[in-house]
Amino acid sequence: MSAPIVTVQPTGVTPADVLAVARGGARVEIAPETVTAMATSRAIVDGIEASGRPVYGVSTGFGALANTSIAPQRRAELQQALIRSHAAGIGAPMDREVVRAMMLLRLRSLALGRSGVRPLLAQGLADLLNHDITPWVPEHGSLGASGDLAPLAHCAIVLLGEGWVLGKDGARTAAAEALHTAGLQPLELAAKEGLALINGTDGMLGMLLLAIDDAAHLFAMADVTAALAIEAMLGSERPFLPELHEIRPHPGQSASAANILDLLQHSSIMDSHRDDLAHAVQDAYSMRCAPQVAGAARDTLDFVRTVAGRELVSVVDNPVVLPDGRVESTGNFHGAPLGFAADFLAIAAAEVGAIAERRVDRLLDVTRNRQLPPFLSPDAGVNSGLMIAQYTAAGIVAENRRLAAPASVDSLPTSGMQEDHVSMGWAATKKLRTVLDNLTSLLAVELISAVRGLQLREPLVPSPAGRAAIAALEPAAGRPGPDLFLAPALEAARAVVAGRDLRAEIEKAVGPLR
Repeated sequence: MSAPIVTVQPTGVTPADVLAVARGGARVEIAPETVTAMATSRAIVDGIEASGRPVYGVSTGFGALANTSIAPQRRAELQQALIRSHAAGIGAPMDREVVRAMMLLRLRSLALGRSGVRPLLAQGLADLLNHDITPWVPEHGSLGASGDLAPLAHCAIVLLGEGWVLGKDGARTAAAEALHTAGLQPLELAAKEGLALINGTDGMLGMLLLAIDDAAHLFAMADVTAALAIEAMLGSERPFLPELHEIRPHPGQSASAANILDLLQHSSIMDSHRDDLAHAVQDAYSMRCAPQVAGAARDTLDFVRTVAGRELVSVVDNPVVLPDGRVESTGNFHGAPLGFAADFLAIAAAEVGAIAERRVDRLLDVTRNRQLPPFLSPDAGVNSGLMIAQYTAAGIVAENRRLAAPASVDSLPTSGMQEDHVSMGWAATKKLRTVLDNLTSLLAVELISAVRGLQLREPLVPSPAGRAAIAALEPAAGRPGPDLFLAPALEAARAVVAGRDLRAEIEKAVGPLR
C-alpha cells in the first residue's frame, strides 16, 4: 500500500496534513501554483539585490549586526555562515515526529510566497521528508523569538550536507552520508535564503498541533476513566443529568457530563443503588465535579485550536516580501501566542490528571470506597494491592504541577539586547508534551484501579464501557487476587489509554464520545 500524499498549496497545509506527515509517514508534494508563488517572490529579492538597496537579511547582517552592510560577493557566504552559527543547540534529540512536523511547517511558510526564496529550498525540505531523513535537532537552543532559530538551523544545515541526522536506531550519523545514500545533492544558499529557513515558529507550532491531537483524545479518555471509577465506587449519575449543565452553559462541561452519563448506563452496578437516595446524598468533588474540570480543559483546548489555526495560515518570517515589491521587517516570528496557549493547555491537562489521582485515592481507601477492600486487594495485609500505584500517580501529579508553571513569562534578553523580549514558546510547547505524556500515565492508573473495582463488584455486571475496559486490561492486570508484578500491568494500561482500540469498542456500545 502506497503512502498517503500531502500536497502543499500556496495557502499552506491543514492540521491533518501535519499529523499525516509527522506521524503517518505521508509523502509531500508541492503544487505547481506553489512553485509559481515562490518564484514570483524570489524575483523581487533578485531585483533588490541588483539595485544595491540595504535590506535586512539580504544585504545586512542579523540581530545586533543588522546595521552591518554585506558586500554582494559575500551574501551567499553570509547565508551559509548563518546556518552554521545558528545550529548551536545542545542536548538529547527531539522526537522524530516533532522534527518532521517542523520541516513540513517551514516548507508551508516558504510556500506562502512571502519569503523570497527559490522553490528549490522547499523541494529540498520535501526531499528530506520523503526520504525519511530526520535531522538531529537538540532539545535546547530556542527561546521562541526570532522563531525557533537553533532547531530550524539544525534542519537547514542538513540541506547543506552538513550536521547530523537521527538514525532509525536513535544514533547520530553524518548528514552528508544520509544525503548520499538517498541520492540527494547538498544545496547552496542564495541571498535571504538562510534567514528564511530558520526565522519561524515551526517547532513550537508543530509541537502544539501534535499536543492538540493528543489532548483531544486524552480528555475523552478522562471521561471514560472517571465514569468507570464512579461506577466502581457506587457513585450517583444524577450530577451528570443534562438539565444541570444547561443552567451553566460551558460547552466543554456539557459534553463531558453527557459522556459520563452515557457511559454509566446499562450497568447492574448502577442499578443496584440508583433509586436509593440515602445511599449517597452527595458524592465527593472528584466524582461530582469531573465534568466541570474536564469540561474546562476541553474549552481551553478549543481556544488553543483557534490559536494554532491562525498560526497555520500565517506568514512567519523576517523580513517578508510583499506583493507590491516592498521588503519589510516584522515581528511575526515572536512565539507569544503559541507560548501562552501551550502554558494554558498545560495547566488544564495537569488538572485533569490531578482530579483523576484523587479518584484513585478514593477508590483505594477502605473508609471511602463503599465496601471495596483496602487498596483493592481481597487479601490486604500480606498483599498491598494498588497502594504503590497511587504513590506513582501522586508523584506524577506533583511533577505536572511544576510543569504547569508558565514558561512564557520567563523572558531573557539576547543578541546584544536587540532581541530583548523572547517568548519561551519552544519551552512551553515542549513541556506541554511532557504534561500530556504524564496525563496518559495518570489515566492509566485510574483505569487499572477502576477495572479492579469493577471486578470486585461481581456478580453485578458493569456497564458496556466497564466490560470493554475489563476485557482490555485483564490479560495484563489479571483478576483480583495475590499481588503481581505491577509495572507491566501499568505499562499495558498506558498503552490502552494512549491507543484508540478501547475507545472504539466503547463507542460501538454508547455512541461517539463528544
